[in-house]
Amino acid sequence: MTRDQLGHMTLLSSCFPESVHKSRVHSTMDDIEDLQSVSGEEDNDEAALVGGEAPGRALPAICDPGHLLHRLVVLVFMCFLGFGSYFCYDNPAALQLQVTQDMKLNTAQFMQLYAWYSWPNVVLCFLGGFLIDRVFGIRLGTIIFSLFVCVGQVIFAVGALVNRFWVMEIGRFVFGIGGESLAVAQNTYAVNWFKGKELNLVFGLQLSMARLGSTVNMNIMGWVYTKVSDIVGSTGYTTLGASLMLAGTTCLFSLLCALVLGFLDKRAERILQKDQGNTGEVIKLTDVKDFPLPLWLLFIICVGYYVAIFPFIGLGQVFFIEKFNFTPAEARAVNSIVYIISAPASPLLGFMVDKIGRNIVWVITAVITTLCAHMMLAFTFWNPWIAMSLLGVSYSLLACALWPMVAFVVPEHQLGTAYGFMQSIQNLGLALIAMAAGAILDSRGYLVLEVFFCSCICVALIAVVVLYFVNHHRRGDLNLSAAARAKLLKESTPDAE
Repeated sequence: MTRDQLGHMTLLSSCFPESVHKSRVHSTMDDIEDLQSVSGEEDNDEAALVGGEAPGRALPAICDPGHLLHRLVVLVFMCFLGFGSYFCYDNPAALQLQVTQDMKLNTAQFMQLYAWYSWPNVVLCFLGGFLIDRVFGIRLGTIIFSLFVCVGQVIFAVGALVNRFWVMEIGRFVFGIGGESLAVAQNTYAVNWFKGKELNLVFGLQLSMARLGSTVNMNIMGWVYTKVSDIVGSTGYTTLGASLMLAGTTCLFSLLCALVLGFLDKRAERILQKDQGNTGEVIKLTDVKDFPLPLWLLFIICVGYYVAIFPFIGLGQVFFIEKFNFTPAEARAVNSIVYIISAPASPLLGFMVDKIGRNIVWVITAVITTLCAHMMLAFTFWNPWIAMSLLGVSYSLLACALWPMVAFVVPEHQLGTAYGFMQSIQNLGLALIAMAAGAILDSRGYLVLEVFFCSCICVALIAVVVLYFVNHHRRGDLNLSAAARAKLLKESTPDAE
C-alpha cells in the first residue's frame, strides 16, 4: 500500500519545513491579521460576504478560515478524502476466496489485480505533484483524481458483474491512476492548511484514517458479500460484482469530501487572499545520476521490505485458512491486524523516532523483527496473531524511520526527484513481486512463498547493514541522536534564519 508511505514521507515536513516542502500556508496570527485587513477595506467587501457576514463584521469562529475551529472542520473532510481509496484498494484481499472462485482464477491471475494498480504509479509518482502544481491546481486536481478512483472501482465492479476479468484489470489500472495522486493531493491540502506542531498531528491523523479504511474493508467485505448472496439467492460473479459496487460508495463519499474541500479552500483563498497550495516537489530526472550511495541503499531497503508486506497481505486470507484452519472471518481479522496496529502506532512511533533519532538502528530493528515474523509464519504453527502483531509494529516503525532519511542524504532541490524515484521503484517492485508471488504459490505452495518473502527481507537487511557502515565511514548524520542532529542543524542554519 504504497500510498500510505506518502503520509510517512511528509511527516518530516513539520520537522524540516525548509528542506522538504516550501509551504505557502500562513500562521494562525497572520491569517487573523489578513482577515482583519480584509474586513476593514471596502474593496474586499465581497470577500467578507463569502463567509455570510456583513462587511466590516467579524466572522464566526466556525466560518473563519483563520480560526482553529474552522480548520478542524476542514481536517475532518481532509481525513476522509482518502478513505474510499484505501477501503477499495484491498477489496481483492478481503474477498480473495470469492474472487478466485467466482471468476475462476488461479493465484497468479488474482495477483494481477494488485500489479495493475502499481503499473501506472511507476510513472505517476513523478507526475502527480507536477499535475497538482502546474496543470490542475490542488482543488481541481483532487476532484479529478477522486473521479479516477470512483470510475476505476465502478469498472472493476462491472467487470465482475459481466464475468470479464480483463475488464476488472482495466478498472484496477484506472483506480491506480487516481489512488497515488489522490494521496499527494491530500498531503498538499494538509501542508496548505496546517503547519508546525499541527502539521505533525494532521499527518498522523490522516495516516490513521487511511489504516482505518483498510481495516474496515478487511473485516466487513466478507459480511457484505454474504448479505448480497442472501438477497440474490446464490453466490457467483453477480454477487461479487454487486458487493464491489457497494464498496464503491465509499469512493463516492470521498469524492463528496473532495468537492467540499474545494469549496472551503476556494472560500479561504478569497477571504485570506492567499495562493493555492503546492506540493513543493521539483522533479528533475537528471538528478538521478547525482544520487549518493546511501540513497541507493535506501531504495533497496524500501523495495526489499515492502514487497514482503503488501503481496503477503493480498494473499494472507487463504494462507491462514489453509495452514491454521481459521474460518474466513478469523482469517480476515488476523490478516488486518497489520493495519489495525499501524493506525495508532504510526504517529506514536514517529514521535518516538523524532525524539530519539538513531534512524538506522530503528530500521535494522524493524527489518529483523519482520524477518522473525515471516519465519514464524513459515516454519511454526504458533498462533499467527503473534507474528502478525510483530509485523504490524515493525511495519509502522520502519516507515517512520526510513522515509525521513531521504532528506538527510540529498540536497533540497533533489528531494522531489528522490522521493518520486523511491516511490516509482517501489511500485515497480510491487508489480513484479505480485506476479511472481502468484506464480510461486500456484506452483510451489505457501512454504516456498514464505521462504521467498524471507529472502526479500534478507536483501533489505543486508542493505541496511551496509548503509550503517557506509554512514559510519563517511561520518554521515543518518544515525545521529535527536539532540546531536538538532545541534548540527542549528550550527548549519544562518543566524538570519
